[in-house]
Amino acid sequence: MKFIDTDHPFYRPLWRRLLLVGFCAAWTAVEFYNGEQTWATIFLVVTAYAFANLILFFKPSDPAAKPPEEGGETKG
Repeated sequence: MKFIDTDHPFYRPLWRRLLLVGFCAAWTAVEFYNGEQTWATIFLVVTAYAFANLILFFKPSDPAAKPPEEGGETKG
């Protein structure tokens, strides 16, 4: 089950992915600073998941590629 659909065009630019991960990391720091250990741990996991999916393992799909047609029939 994917929580982040990395094939969505929104995640294509690097700056958006970095901004999202940076925001999660900043929110984690805010929670730790305020002494909220439970929320900080939750956001630490969210940050790690977002970092892994959006930065480390991100492979953009080719927008020109179309999925194969079902049925095995060819047109023409």
